[in-house]
Amino acid sequence: MRSAFLVLFGVIIALFGLLFTLQGFGVVQGSPMSNTTTWSVLGPIIALVGVAMVYLGRRLRRP
Repeated sequence: MRSAFLVLFGVIIALFGLLFTLQGFGVVQGSPMSNTTTWSVLGPIIALVGVAMVYLGRRLRRP
């Protein structure tokens, strides 16, 4: 159960990181985060944290 939660939460974090990256680069408009260098840097870092959580959750699942 713990690993499934970690995988699910990691996917959500990675998707938010992707959204923040796209907003930072100006692909997604209509937000104060659009065309902002801060989110162009933080977005990929957040996405990588989410991917790492998914990887860790998958590793915990295997016997």
